[in-house]
Amino acid sequence: MNGNESEAMRRLPRTCRAADRVLWFDEVDSTNTVARRLLTELTEAWRPAGGADAAIAAPPIAVIVADAQTAGHGRLGRRWVSLPGESSMVSFTTVLPQSLATDPHVNGWLQMIAGLAAAEAIDDVCARIGAACTHTPSDGDASPATSDADGDGPCALMLKWPNDIVLHGRKLGGILLELVTSLGGAATAGSGAIPRADVQSRPSGPDGGRMVGLVIGVGINLAIPADRLPTELATSLQLHRAPLPDPERMRDLIAAGMAASLRSRLREFIADPVGYAAALRDEMTSKCWTIGRRVEARLVDGGTVRGTAMRLNVDASLMVRDAGGYEHTITTGDVGVL
Repeated sequence: MNGNESEAMRRLPRTCRAADRVLWFDEVDSTNTVARRLLTELTEAWRPAGGADAAIAAPPIAVIVADAQTAGHGRLGRRWVSLPGESSMVSFTTVLPQSLATDPHVNGWLQMIAGLAAAEAIDDVCARIGAACTHTPSDGDASPATSDADGDGPCALMLKWPNDIVLHGRKLGGILLELVTSLGGAATAGSGAIPRADVQSRPSGPDGGRMVGLVIGVGINLAIPADRLPTELATSLQLHRAPLPDPERMRDLIAAGMAASLRSRLREFIADPVGYAAALRDEMTSKCWTIGRRVEARLVDGGTVRGTAMRLNVDASLMVRDAGGYEHTITTGDVGVL
């Protein structure tokens, strides 16, 4: 692994304190690709002195950060454009019990945990540094936006099911989860869609079984000029919050916050998957930009469902009611708001 850990300490001091290991790269093909290789390299190093129970009590977190990516991508292979100083390109990696990661009744909440951790980190950082929403009612908001940066107004940070970070109705960032089942390959993880597969044996957890790897790639637009946004549906944080520190410090603050939030949330999820899923459903419902909106779901089998997003189900899938009143359960696919 050629990542520069001393440079990580200089550039990302808060993240280094929050995570178990941090690697810095000037440029990589994809931080998620590096994270998968890192899992293979670190699995033995992550074997805690107290056995698997110690790993479950405090899930290990490694972080991979790059100034630029040459082959970054999101769900469905979509390319993610990144230039130094404009975006935060960070991947987080950890290990989980296989029985939890492959259980279709609860594993869809892993995607929601990642989204909620990202939103929590951004909101917390903005509150701590005093960055407020810059919009006014003249921007088309129904109410003064300066009061809704952390609330329910049009400038509140929201999550579009299953994997986008939304601000002022536009995409601020995206999240890609990958389950590393054999510590040599990966399967993209959508809500309720992580495939069962053979995995390399890890220390025994409460399931008496094995541990697998989880990679969470997070891309956030921090300082992209409005005239260079990749699409008309995209946005960047500096267009909505001020004052902000330089993008390098902002990246460190957000990555540190997300590492801490992921560790805490995954600890609770591992300890009580069903109980914590119920709490996540309530939290995600309040943050879900998709619910109540007209959507089009393009399914992996080529089918399409149009209707209104009604609610999140207990397994983190999305319920969509079509014009005829029939309800469709969407477990994976691309869901666009109409």
